[in-house]
Amino acid sequence: MSKLVTIYGGSGFVGRYIARRMAKQGWRVRVAVRRPNEALFVKPYGVVGQVEPVFCNIRDDDSVRAVMEGADAVMNCVGTFDLKGKNNFDAVQATGAGRIARIAAALGVGKMVHISAIGADVDSDSAYQRSKGEGEASILDAFPTATILRPSVIFGPEDDFFNRFAGMTRMGPILPVVGGESKFQPVYVDNVAEAAEKALTGKAEPGIYELGGPDVNTFRELMQTMLGVIRRRRLVLNLPFWVGNILGGVFETASSLSLGIVPRMITRDQVVTLRQDNVVSDGAKGLADLGITPVAMEAVMPDYLWRFRPSGQYDAIKESARNLRTQ
Repeated sequence: MSKLVTIYGGSGFVGRYIARRMAKQGWRVRVAVRRPNEALFVKPYGVVGQVEPVFCNIRDDDSVRAVMEGADAVMNCVGTFDLKGKNNFDAVQATGAGRIARIAAALGVGKMVHISAIGADVDSDSAYQRSKGEGEASILDAFPTATILRPSVIFGPEDDFFNRFAGMTRMGPILPVVGGESKFQPVYVDNVAEAAEKALTGKAEPGIYELGGPDVNTFRELMQTMLGVIRRRRLVLNLPFWVGNILGGVFETASSLSLGIVPRMITRDQVVTLRQDNVVSDGAKGLADLGITPVAMEAVMPDYLWRFRPSGQYDAIKESARNLRTQ
């Protein structure tokens, strides 16, 4: 019988790419999510019955155990940006991650892989990064042979980074950012999925890997690159961190008072994380150690950001038409 992998958060941005890769490897894939009816799109990744979305609440031992029964490998892709509520940083990224590892060890699962983040640190000033660090510590305590992947900002068609800022360019001539000089090393989502695939199938040594793309850029430079792709001219305005803190407080309050209707464009905790560079550490194991060639942003971004161009899919046609010479 084919091997089975349980992917917690397998319908999310990264999880769906891992699910697709594992299905192509011939594995049965159990996609554990809170809303299985909204994850039905993963079923065509394999043959009939090979990829199945199932209900799971990672805040509950019995729920986590039920979807892990019989699994040969476990993948945790669950993350959150919610500081408060039931699915907050600690519940999901610290306690939840540790719960999955503890139960995996108890059930004798062969492999465990976990998606963390560059900057994960139990002593961080950021609650987000602190919970990521606590999750890693809990995992390694329960499952010492686990593989932990720490990506920088992840880009791809469903990302919430370039898509979000590209959408903001429709609102006016100024594109405000906080931490414009902070450095990032964006990594392609399928490169992260390939790293996870290698770890799950035993083609990578256990340990911690920091994943970054081929280029390191400041936040401002990333925005300028994005503007070039969507063919819009905007002033990238770098806001001081103290202004970012004020805005974060305003958005958090507005979101709470509106019961989540008003989106939190930025939070005070995100401002804390933006004070540090988000790049692969010197000496850290990375994509090269896994035999993976990183994909550059410029090779992928035009394929999904074209819809933010002034004329959308017709922008290139109009550009060509302007270059035609009248005979």
